[in-house]
Amino acid sequence: MDLQISGTSGATEGRALWGGRSFRCTLGRAGIRTDKREGDGATPTGRFLLRRVLYRPDRMARPETGLPVEAIAADDGWCDDPADPAYNRPIKLPFAGRHERMWRDDALYDIVVVLGHNDDPVIPGWGSAVFLHLARPDRGPTEGCVGLALPDLLAVLADARDGDCICIEPPV
Repeated sequence: MDLQISGTSGATEGRALWGGRSFRCTLGRAGIRTDKREGDGATPTGRFLLRRVLYRPDRMARPETGLPVEAIAADDGWCDDPADPAYNRPIKLPFAGRHERMWRDDALYDIVVVLGHNDDPVIPGWGSAVFLHLARPDRGPTEGCVGLALPDLLAVLADARDGDCICIEPPV
């Protein structure tokens, strides 16, 4: 099954369709773009596998899903440095290259679905750490990911299975 994501040109909010249900979603601060590049703040277009789910075990129970699930730890990060061999890969902190912390003070990464964006093969500069994660309480934009409210993300995960994808449509 595909999680269908759509939005209008330049919009930071869109719609997510899954199994006959429709949810509001947040998008990158630069909207949806077909030419995603590192640091541009855009959510990339394309069809990407839902690879696995990461979650904060100190804040929530293991989510129910048919996808592989892993707990994250305080020393988990994600490399977003195109010059580093670990680009667009999980890393352990401390880490010398540019990176994101997965264990955040806010709740955005309490549940993260790792997407198959720019990972097979990884192409430096084509975007990293593009996830499906929790939306900000104020519905503010992401840095290039897709955000859903907690109940909506849990509903998607409850039905998700290996081989399911997210399909981010070009903006209209």
